[in-house]
Amino acid sequence: MARDSSWRQLWSVGPGGDGPKGIARRLHPLDWVAGGLLALGLIAVVTGLLPTEPAAEQMRRIGPLVVFLGTVIVMAELTSRAQVFDVVAAWVARAGRGRYVLLFVLCVLFASLTTITLNLDTTAVLLTPVVLALAARVGIAAVPLAMTTVWLANTASLLLPVSNLTNLLAADRVALSPSGLAAVMWLPQLAAIGVTAACLWAFYWRRGRRGQDRYTPPAAPVAEDPVLLRICAVACAGFLLAILLADVPLWAASLTAMVVVVAAFAVRGRGRELRLSLVPWRLLVLVPGMFLVVETVNAHGLHEMLERALGSDNGFAGMVRSAAVGAGMSNVLNNLPAYVAGEAVVPAGNREQLLALLIGVNVGPLVTPWASLATLLWFERCRLHGTRIDMGRFLWTGLVLSATATLAAVCALWLVS
Repeated sequence: MARDSSWRQLWSVGPGGDGPKGIARRLHPLDWVAGGLLALGLIAVVTGLLPTEPAAEQMRRIGPLVVFLGTVIVMAELTSRAQVFDVVAAWVARAGRGRYVLLFVLCVLFASLTTITLNLDTTAVLLTPVVLALAARVGIAAVPLAMTTVWLANTASLLLPVSNLTNLLAADRVALSPSGLAAVMWLPQLAAIGVTAACLWAFYWRRGRRGQDRYTPPAAPVAEDPVLLRICAVACAGFLLAILLADVPLWAASLTAMVVVVAAFAVRGRGRELRLSLVPWRLLVLVPGMFLVVETVNAHGLHEMLERALGSDNGFAGMVRSAAVGAGMSNVLNNLPAYVAGEAVVPAGNREQLLALLIGVNVGPLVTPWASLATLLWFERCRLHGTRIDMGRFLWTGLVLSATATLAAVCALWLVS
Protein backbone atom coordinates (compact mmCIF):
# COMPACT_ATOMS: atom_id res chain seq x y z
CA MET A 1 0.00 0.00 0.00
CA ALA A 2 2.83 2.44 0.87
CA ARG A 3 4.61 1.74 -2.38
CA ASP A 4 1.41 2.34 -4.34
CA SER A 5 0.79 5.62 -2.49
CA SER A 6 4.32 6.85 -3.25
CA TRP A 7 3.93 5.98 -6.91
CA ARG A 8 0.65 7.89 -7.18
CA GLN A 9 2.16 10.89 -5.39
CA LEU A 10 5.15 10.91 -7.76
CA TRP A 11 2.91 11.08 -10.79
CA SER A 12 0.44 13.59 -9.42
CA VAL A 13 0.34 17.10 -10.84
CA GLY A 14 -1.24 18.67 -7.82
CA PRO A 15 -3.65 17.90 -5.02
CA GLY A 16 -5.69 14.88 -5.89
CA GLY A 17 -3.39 13.74 -8.70
CA ASP A 18 -4.33 10.28 -9.88
CA GLY A 19 -1.66 9.06 -12.27
CA PRO A 20 -1.28 9.36 -16.05
CA LYS A 21 -5.05 9.51 -16.62
CA GLY A 22 -5.29 12.38 -14.17
CA ILE A 23 -2.46 14.17 -15.95
CA ALA A 24 -4.24 13.78 -19.28
CA ARG A 25 -7.40 15.32 -17.84
CA ARG A 26 -5.42 18.31 -16.58
CA LEU A 27 -3.53 19.05 -19.77
CA HIS A 28 -3.40 22.76 -20.56
CA PRO A 29 -4.11 23.91 -24.14
CA LEU A 30 -0.42 24.81 -24.43
CA ASP A 31 0.42 21.17 -23.63
CA TRP A 32 -1.63 20.09 -26.63
CA VAL A 33 0.11 22.71 -28.79
CA ALA A 34 3.53 21.45 -27.67
CA GLY A 35 2.57 17.83 -28.32
CA GLY A 36 1.08 18.72 -31.69
CA LEU A 37 4.26 20.51 -32.79
CA LEU A 38 6.41 17.54 -31.80
CA ALA A 39 4.06 15.18 -33.64
CA LEU A 40 4.19 17.36 -36.77
CA GLY A 41 7.97 17.48 -36.59
CA LEU A 42 8.27 13.71 -36.26
CA ILE A 43 5.80 13.19 -39.11
CA ALA A 44 7.91 15.51 -41.28
CA VAL A 45 10.99 13.40 -40.58
CA VAL A 46 9.20 10.08 -41.15
CA THR A 47 7.61 11.20 -44.41
CA GLY A 48 10.80 12.74 -45.77
CA LEU A 49 9.56 16.34 -45.76
CA LEU A 50 12.51 16.98 -43.47
CA PRO A 51 15.63 14.96 -44.34
CA THR A 52 17.10 13.01 -41.44
CA GLU A 53 20.52 14.71 -41.56
CA PRO A 54 19.34 18.29 -40.83
CA ALA A 55 16.84 16.91 -38.32
CA ALA A 56 19.60 15.05 -36.47
CA GLU A 57 21.82 18.13 -36.57
CA GLN A 58 19.09 20.23 -34.96
CA MET A 59 18.57 17.64 -32.22
CA ARG A 60 22.31 17.49 -31.50
CA ARG A 61 22.37 21.26 -31.26
CA ILE A 62 19.48 21.63 -28.83
CA GLY A 63 20.30 18.60 -26.65
CA PRO A 64 22.42 20.54 -24.13
CA LEU A 65 19.93 23.42 -24.27
CA VAL A 66 17.04 21.15 -23.34
CA VAL A 67 19.02 19.76 -20.39
CA PHE A 68 19.78 23.30 -19.24
CA LEU A 69 16.17 24.42 -19.64
CA GLY A 70 14.81 21.48 -17.65
CA THR A 71 17.30 21.68 -14.81
CA VAL A 72 17.28 25.47 -14.36
CA ILE A 73 13.49 25.61 -14.17
CA VAL A 74 13.36 22.79 -11.60
CA MET A 75 16.00 24.66 -9.61
CA ALA A 76 14.02 27.91 -9.86
CA GLU A 77 10.72 26.22 -8.91
CA LEU A 78 12.21 24.65 -5.80
CA THR A 79 13.95 27.91 -4.93
CA SER A 80 10.54 29.56 -5.08
CA ARG A 81 9.06 26.88 -2.80
CA ALA A 82 11.90 27.54 -0.36
CA GLN A 83 10.45 31.10 -0.19
CA VAL A 84 13.51 32.83 -1.62
CA PHE A 85 11.33 34.92 -3.97
CA ASP A 86 8.75 35.61 -1.25
CA VAL A 87 11.37 36.89 1.16
CA VAL A 88 13.03 39.08 -1.46
CA ALA A 89 9.68 40.46 -2.69
CA ALA A 90 8.64 41.32 0.87
CA TRP A 91 12.03 42.91 1.47
CA VAL A 92 11.57 44.99 -1.69
CA ALA A 93 8.16 46.18 -0.49
CA ARG A 94 9.54 47.01 2.97
CA ALA A 95 12.55 48.78 1.48
CA GLY A 96 10.13 50.96 -0.50
CA ARG A 97 9.00 52.49 2.83
CA GLY A 98 5.52 53.12 1.52
CA ARG A 99 6.77 55.33 -1.34
CA TYR A 100 5.73 54.27 -4.83
CA VAL A 101 8.69 55.83 -6.62
CA LEU A 102 11.18 53.84 -4.54
CA LEU A 103 9.07 50.69 -4.80
CA PHE A 104 8.97 51.12 -8.57
CA VAL A 105 12.75 51.34 -8.84
CA LEU A 106 13.23 48.30 -6.60
CA CYS A 107 10.65 46.22 -8.52
CA VAL A 108 12.33 47.04 -11.83
CA LEU A 109 15.71 45.99 -10.42
CA PHE A 110 14.27 42.81 -8.85
CA ALA A 111 12.44 41.66 -12.00
CA SER A 112 15.46 42.52 -14.18
CA LEU A 113 17.86 40.60 -11.95
CA THR A 114 15.57 37.56 -11.87
CA THR A 115 15.27 37.52 -15.67
CA ILE A 116 18.99 38.03 -16.26
CA THR A 117 20.17 35.36 -13.84
CA LEU A 118 17.42 32.72 -13.90
CA ASN A 119 15.77 33.32 -17.34
CA LEU A 120 12.57 34.97 -18.47
CA ASP A 121 10.29 32.00 -17.75
CA THR A 122 11.25 32.16 -14.07
CA THR A 123 10.16 35.79 -13.92
CA ALA A 124 6.90 35.13 -15.76
CA VAL A 125 5.93 31.88 -14.04
CA LEU A 126 7.35 32.12 -10.52
CA LEU A 127 7.83 35.82 -9.75
CA THR A 128 4.42 36.91 -11.07
CA PRO A 129 2.30 35.04 -8.49
CA VAL A 130 4.67 36.18 -5.73
CA VAL A 131 4.26 39.89 -6.51
CA LEU A 132 0.51 39.54 -7.12
CA ALA A 133 0.06 37.87 -3.74
CA LEU A 134 2.20 40.58 -2.17
CA ALA A 135 0.05 43.26 -3.83
CA ALA A 136 -3.12 41.76 -2.37
CA ARG A 137 -1.56 41.46 1.08
CA VAL A 138 -0.40 45.07 1.40
CA GLY A 139 -2.96 46.84 -0.78
CA ILE A 140 -0.74 47.65 -3.75
CA ALA A 141 -2.37 47.89 -7.19
CA ALA A 142 -1.78 44.53 -8.90
CA VAL A 143 -1.66 45.50 -12.60
CA PRO A 144 1.47 47.72 -12.39
CA LEU A 145 3.34 44.88 -10.67
CA ALA A 146 2.05 42.34 -13.19
CA MET A 147 3.09 44.47 -16.16
CA THR A 148 6.52 44.97 -14.60
CA THR A 149 7.12 41.23 -14.52
CA VAL A 150 5.93 40.45 -18.05
CA TRP A 151 7.65 43.35 -19.76
CA LEU A 152 10.97 42.88 -17.98
CA ALA A 153 10.75 39.11 -18.47
CA ASN A 154 11.21 39.91 -22.15
CA THR A 155 13.22 43.13 -22.33
CA ALA A 156 15.72 42.19 -19.57
CA SER A 157 16.65 38.91 -21.26
CA LEU A 158 19.57 40.15 -23.39
CA LEU A 159 22.60 40.04 -21.12
CA LEU A 160 23.49 36.39 -20.44
CA PRO A 161 22.98 33.09 -22.29
CA VAL A 162 20.85 31.83 -19.37
CA SER A 163 18.43 34.75 -19.71
CA ASN A 164 16.69 33.39 -22.80
CA LEU A 165 16.84 30.24 -24.91
CA THR A 166 17.43 32.42 -27.97
CA ASN A 167 20.58 33.75 -26.28
CA LEU A 168 21.90 30.23 -25.90
CA LEU A 169 21.46 29.68 -29.61
CA ALA A 170 23.05 33.02 -30.51
CA ALA A 171 26.01 32.56 -28.17
CA ASP A 172 26.68 29.19 -29.78
CA ARG A 173 26.49 30.71 -33.27
CA VAL A 174 28.83 33.66 -32.58
CA ALA A 175 31.08 31.65 -30.22
CA LEU A 176 30.64 33.97 -27.23
CA SER A 177 31.11 32.87 -23.62
CA PRO A 178 28.67 34.19 -20.98
CA SER A 179 31.11 36.97 -20.08
CA GLY A 180 31.74 37.62 -23.78
CA LEU A 181 28.04 37.99 -24.52
CA ALA A 182 27.65 40.28 -21.51
CA ALA A 183 30.56 42.42 -22.74
CA VAL A 184 28.73 42.98 -26.04
CA MET A 185 25.17 43.27 -24.77
CA TRP A 186 25.55 45.30 -21.56
CA LEU A 187 24.71 48.63 -23.17
CA PRO A 188 21.78 47.28 -25.25
CA GLN A 189 20.48 45.65 -22.06
CA LEU A 190 20.68 48.90 -20.11
CA ALA A 191 18.94 50.73 -22.96
CA ALA A 192 16.12 48.18 -23.11
CA ILE A 193 15.57 48.24 -19.33
CA GLY A 194 15.69 52.04 -19.27
CA VAL A 195 13.03 52.41 -21.97
CA THR A 196 10.94 49.71 -20.29
CA ALA A 197 11.10 51.54 -16.96
CA ALA A 198 10.04 54.80 -18.64
CA CYS A 199 7.06 53.12 -20.33
CA LEU A 200 6.08 51.29 -17.15
CA TRP A 201 5.98 54.55 -15.21
CA ALA A 202 4.13 56.48 -17.91
CA PHE A 203 1.55 53.79 -18.69
CA TYR A 204 1.02 51.95 -15.39
CA TRP A 205 2.85 53.32 -12.33
CA ARG A 206 2.27 57.09 -12.29
CA ARG A 207 -0.19 58.55 -9.82
CA GLY A 208 -3.03 58.85 -12.33
CA ARG A 209 -2.86 55.13 -13.14
CA ARG A 210 -2.23 53.46 -9.78
CA GLY A 211 -4.69 55.64 -7.83
CA GLN A 212 -2.73 55.83 -4.55
CA ASP A 213 -0.06 58.03 -2.98
CA ARG A 214 1.41 55.58 -0.49
CA TYR A 215 1.11 51.97 0.61
CA THR A 216 1.59 50.18 3.91
CA PRO A 217 4.84 48.15 4.01
CA PRO A 218 4.34 44.48 4.91
CA ALA A 219 5.57 42.83 8.09
CA ALA A 220 9.03 41.30 8.10
CA PRO A 221 8.89 37.92 6.30
CA VAL A 222 9.48 34.74 8.30
CA ALA A 223 10.81 31.75 6.35
CA GLU A 224 9.34 28.34 7.17
CA ASP A 225 12.81 26.78 6.85
CA PRO A 226 15.63 29.34 7.01
CA VAL A 227 18.29 26.69 6.40
CA LEU A 228 16.62 25.50 3.21
CA LEU A 229 16.16 29.09 2.07
CA ARG A 230 19.86 29.85 2.53
CA ILE A 231 20.97 26.67 0.73
CA CYS A 232 18.76 27.45 -2.28
CA ALA A 233 19.93 31.06 -2.37
CA VAL A 234 23.58 29.95 -2.28
CA ALA A 235 22.94 27.36 -5.01
CA CYS A 236 21.49 30.05 -7.29
CA ALA A 237 24.41 32.38 -6.57
CA GLY A 238 26.89 29.58 -7.19
CA PHE A 239 25.23 28.77 -10.50
CA LEU A 240 25.58 32.37 -11.62
CA LEU A 241 29.20 32.63 -10.52
CA ALA A 242 30.06 29.35 -12.25
CA ILE A 243 28.77 30.46 -15.63
CA LEU A 244 30.34 33.92 -15.39
CA LEU A 245 33.74 33.17 -13.89
CA ALA A 246 34.47 29.56 -14.86
CA ASP A 247 34.54 27.77 -18.18
CA VAL A 248 31.63 25.50 -17.23
CA PRO A 249 28.96 24.38 -19.72
CA LEU A 250 25.61 25.91 -18.89
CA TRP A 251 23.88 22.56 -18.64
CA ALA A 252 26.52 21.27 -16.20
CA ALA A 253 26.22 24.35 -13.98
CA SER A 254 22.42 24.23 -13.88
CA LEU A 255 22.41 20.46 -13.32
CA THR A 256 24.82 20.80 -10.39
CA ALA A 257 22.79 23.59 -8.81
CA MET A 258 19.58 21.59 -9.27
CA VAL A 259 21.12 18.52 -7.60
CA VAL A 260 22.16 20.65 -4.60
CA VAL A 261 18.66 22.10 -4.25
CA VAL A 262 16.94 18.71 -4.68
CA ALA A 263 19.28 17.15 -2.10
CA ALA A 264 18.54 20.00 0.31
CA PHE A 265 14.79 19.41 -0.01
CA ALA A 266 15.28 15.69 0.60
CA VAL A 267 17.54 16.18 3.62
CA ARG A 268 15.29 18.83 5.16
CA GLY A 269 12.29 16.50 5.06
CA ARG A 270 10.57 18.14 2.07
CA GLY A 271 10.90 15.13 -0.22
CA ARG A 272 7.13 15.07 -0.75
CA GLU A 273 7.55 18.16 -2.94
CA LEU A 274 10.00 16.41 -5.30
CA ARG A 275 7.49 15.33 -7.92
CA LEU A 276 7.81 14.67 -11.63
CA SER A 277 5.41 17.55 -12.18
CA LEU A 278 8.33 19.88 -11.33
CA VAL A 279 9.90 19.02 -14.66
CA PRO A 280 8.75 21.51 -17.35
CA TRP A 281 7.46 18.81 -19.69
CA ARG A 282 5.64 21.35 -21.86
CA LEU A 283 8.87 23.19 -22.69
CA LEU A 284 10.87 19.99 -23.14
CA VAL A 285 8.32 18.79 -25.70
CA LEU A 286 7.75 22.20 -27.29
CA VAL A 287 11.38 23.07 -28.02
CA PRO A 288 12.38 20.02 -30.13
CA GLY A 289 9.00 20.03 -31.85
CA MET A 290 9.31 23.70 -32.73
CA PHE A 291 12.84 23.22 -34.07
CA LEU A 292 11.77 20.34 -36.30
CA VAL A 293 8.73 22.22 -37.64
CA VAL A 294 10.72 25.40 -38.34
CA GLU A 295 13.47 23.42 -40.06
CA THR A 296 10.80 21.76 -42.23
CA VAL A 297 9.21 25.09 -43.18
CA ASN A 298 12.67 26.50 -43.86
CA ALA A 299 13.30 23.73 -46.34
CA HIS A 300 10.08 24.58 -48.20
CA GLY A 301 10.19 28.31 -48.87
CA LEU A 302 10.57 30.27 -45.63
CA HIS A 303 14.34 30.49 -46.02
CA GLU A 304 14.11 32.32 -49.35
CA MET A 305 11.42 34.69 -48.07
CA LEU A 306 13.50 35.62 -45.04
CA GLU A 307 16.61 36.14 -47.18
CA ARG A 308 14.75 38.89 -49.01
CA ALA A 309 13.33 40.35 -45.80
CA LEU A 310 16.55 40.39 -43.76
CA GLY A 311 19.10 41.12 -46.47
CA SER A 312 22.84 40.88 -45.74
CA ASP A 313 23.72 44.38 -44.55
CA ASN A 314 25.86 44.21 -41.38
CA GLY A 315 25.76 48.00 -40.88
CA PHE A 316 23.35 50.10 -38.84
CA ALA A 317 20.55 50.02 -41.42
CA GLY A 318 20.83 46.26 -41.69
CA MET A 319 20.79 45.92 -37.91
CA VAL A 320 17.60 47.97 -37.61
CA ARG A 321 16.03 45.99 -40.44
CA SER A 322 16.92 42.63 -38.85
CA ALA A 323 15.62 43.69 -35.44
CA ALA A 324 12.35 44.92 -36.97
CA VAL A 325 11.85 41.67 -38.90
CA GLY A 326 12.62 39.64 -35.76
CA ALA A 327 10.19 41.65 -33.63
CA GLY A 328 7.49 41.48 -36.30
CA MET A 329 7.83 37.72 -36.80
CA SER A 330 7.83 37.17 -33.04
CA ASN A 331 4.52 38.96 -32.61
CA VAL A 332 2.96 37.13 -35.57
CA LEU A 333 4.33 33.66 -34.73
CA ASN A 334 6.52 33.35 -31.64
CA ASN A 335 10.01 34.58 -30.79
CA LEU A 336 11.71 31.17 -30.71
CA PRO A 337 10.80 30.04 -34.27
CA ALA A 338 11.39 33.63 -35.42
CA TYR A 339 14.98 33.49 -34.19
CA VAL A 340 15.65 29.98 -35.45
CA ALA A 341 14.38 30.84 -38.93
CA GLY A 342 16.18 34.19 -39.03
CA GLU A 343 19.48 32.80 -37.78
CA ALA A 344 19.59 30.35 -40.67
CA VAL A 345 19.46 33.28 -43.11
CA VAL A 346 21.96 35.74 -41.56
CA PRO A 347 25.40 35.34 -43.23
CA ALA A 348 27.98 33.59 -41.04
CA GLY A 349 30.24 36.64 -40.64
CA ASN A 350 27.48 39.16 -39.83
CA ARG A 351 27.73 39.13 -36.05
CA GLU A 352 26.13 42.55 -35.53
CA GLN A 353 23.19 41.68 -37.80
CA LEU A 354 22.64 38.44 -35.88
CA LEU A 355 22.77 40.18 -32.51
CA ALA A 356 20.32 42.79 -33.80
CA LEU A 357 17.99 39.95 -34.78
CA LEU A 358 18.42 38.62 -31.24
CA ILE A 359 17.38 42.01 -29.85
CA GLY A 360 14.29 41.97 -32.05
CA VAL A 361 13.13 38.54 -30.88
CA ASN A 362 13.92 39.22 -27.20
CA VAL A 363 12.80 42.82 -26.72
CA GLY A 364 10.20 42.99 -29.48
CA PRO A 365 7.65 40.26 -28.58
CA LEU A 366 5.46 42.45 -26.38
CA VAL A 367 2.38 43.10 -28.51
CA THR A 368 0.53 39.79 -28.89
CA PRO A 369 -0.09 37.31 -26.05
CA TRP A 370 1.58 34.47 -27.98
CA ALA A 371 4.71 36.41 -28.99
CA SER A 372 6.74 34.59 -26.33
CA LEU A 373 6.04 31.54 -24.22
CA ALA A 374 6.80 33.59 -21.11
CA THR A 375 3.97 35.99 -21.96
CA LEU A 376 1.54 33.11 -22.48
CA LEU A 377 2.49 31.62 -19.13
CA TRP A 378 2.18 35.07 -17.50
CA PHE A 379 -1.37 35.49 -18.80
CA GLU A 380 -2.27 32.13 -17.29
CA ARG A 381 -0.82 33.14 -13.90
CA CYS A 382 -2.76 36.42 -13.94
CA ARG A 383 -5.98 34.58 -14.82
CA LEU A 384 -5.52 32.10 -11.97
CA HIS A 385 -4.88 34.94 -9.55
CA GLY A 386 -7.94 36.85 -10.74
CA THR A 387 -6.00 39.86 -12.03
CA ARG A 388 -7.79 41.36 -15.03
CA ILE A 389 -5.59 42.60 -17.88
CA ASP A 390 -7.16 45.10 -20.28
CA MET A 391 -6.26 43.60 -23.67
CA GLY A 392 -6.63 46.84 -25.59
CA ARG A 393 -4.26 48.65 -23.26
CA PHE A 394 -1.89 45.66 -23.23
CA LEU A 395 -1.68 45.70 -27.04
CA TRP A 396 -1.10 49.40 -27.66
CA THR A 397 1.28 49.97 -24.75
CA GLY A 398 3.18 46.83 -25.77
CA LEU A 399 3.44 48.15 -29.32
CA VAL A 400 4.93 51.44 -28.10
CA LEU A 401 7.46 49.65 -25.88
CA SER A 402 8.32 47.07 -28.53
CA ALA A 403 9.20 49.74 -31.10
CA THR A 404 11.04 52.14 -28.79
CA ALA A 405 12.97 49.59 -26.71
CA THR A 406 14.03 47.58 -29.77
CA LEU A 407 15.30 50.69 -31.55
CA ALA A 408 17.10 51.93 -28.42
CA ALA A 409 18.80 48.58 -27.89
CA VAL A 410 19.90 48.36 -31.53
CA CYS A 411 21.37 51.88 -31.35
CA ALA A 412 23.25 50.86 -28.21
CA LEU A 413 24.54 47.73 -29.93
CA TRP A 414 25.75 49.85 -32.85
CA LEU A 415 27.61 52.12 -30.44
CA VAL A 416 29.27 49.17 -28.70
CA SER A 417 30.15 47.51 -32.00
